[in-house]
Amino acid sequence: MRTFLTFLAAYTLSQFYRSFLAVIAPELSVELGLDPQALGNLQAFWIWGFVLMQVPVGWALDTIGPRRTTAGLMLAAVAGALVFAGASSALALNLAMGLIGVGCSAIYMGGIYLFGRVYPMQRFVLMASWLLGIGTAGNLLAATPLAWAAVAIGWRGAMVGMAGATVLSALAIFLLVRDPPRLGKQDSSGFLAGIMAILKLRALWPLLPLVGLGYSVLLAERGLWAGPYFTDVHGLAPLARGNALLLLATAMSLGAIACGPLDNLVRSRKRLVAVGTAIAAACFLALGLADLSLAAAVVVMGLLGAFGMSYSLLMAHGRSFFPDHLLGRGITLMNTLFIGGAGVLQPLSGALMKSYGTPVPAEAYALLHTLFGAGLLLALIIYLFSTEETRPA
Repeated sequence: MRTFLTFLAAYTLSQFYRSFLAVIAPELSVELGLDPQALGNLQAFWIWGFVLMQVPVGWALDTIGPRRTTAGLMLAAVAGALVFAGASSALALNLAMGLIGVGCSAIYMGGIYLFGRVYPMQRFVLMASWLLGIGTAGNLLAATPLAWAAVAIGWRGAMVGMAGATVLSALAIFLLVRDPPRLGKQDSSGFLAGIMAILKLRALWPLLPLVGLGYSVLLAERGLWAGPYFTDVHGLAPLARGNALLLLATAMSLGAIACGPLDNLVRSRKRLVAVGTAIAAACFLALGLADLSLAAAVVVMGLLGAFGMSYSLLMAHGRSFFPDHLLGRGITLMNTLFIGGAGVLQPLSGALMKSYGTPVPAEAYALLHTLFGAGLLLALIIYLFSTEETRPA
């Protein structure tokens, strides 16, 4: 429990860092003159910093262990938060977001690596989903509380406070977490050979399109476009916008928490992922194709958050194919696709929105949401050809 709570505190900060831009994006646009493309690039730099570290993180987890790997890298997030607080240009903000991405890159992976090494599969799903779901409360910090802090002390002061919290969290991991026992069978195939061994697992292939897109579109929506959507389409002010995003953040957290108990109840991760993805796709299509009122849009956003959080179930589905000595590289390879898809998606979506001019019209958001929904449906069709391990009743 001590290990879980320590990683939970760190992962809450990681969730804040990947979603806070949606709340302060309009203020950044005004103060620093950022257009939609520049805003999309900011989130992309966080993603690129995160993704580029995944393969090294996987190797470090397998060879060094999660305690030093996670705590050491979190110091980069501290530096990034301080750079962000003092930034006066898009270049400085991009640098800051890249550093924060590097600093967050081992937090969730370090936790689920430990769970995957010491718990049976059903317990692994439960712990991974609860870490994801309860940790998603960081989204709550990046909703109304951040909007309030930005009004009270400014977004720069809020980022200095987050830097201090990150220092304390890194210190807690270094002092309180214990690495799992070393495996009797150590992998001697080398850094890249281990990755190639994972990629040769054909049972993994039908999962990859949905792994690359399913979480990415939700991250893009919550992390960047939901806030501007409520501002440009429904005319919400900062505090009202934070309140609207609060339901999405809460639903994401509850949806992720529910994955563990549902996994034990339904006993088919594939079925749970398929149903959740289909509903999430329908929500995106409703946002894109229907003329929703503000109340309806808030409800649809909440449903999207609740049913789109199949991250831990997909991770567990993939983990069932990985041998223990390649576990670190296996889960970080999947995480590369989970987050890396957004690294491609964010600049593309930013370019799309920029092409419509400023302020961004409602039809631009309609097209964006329609494309997100259609992409999810295509990835779901491929995923339906996957297999999963036989599970006793």
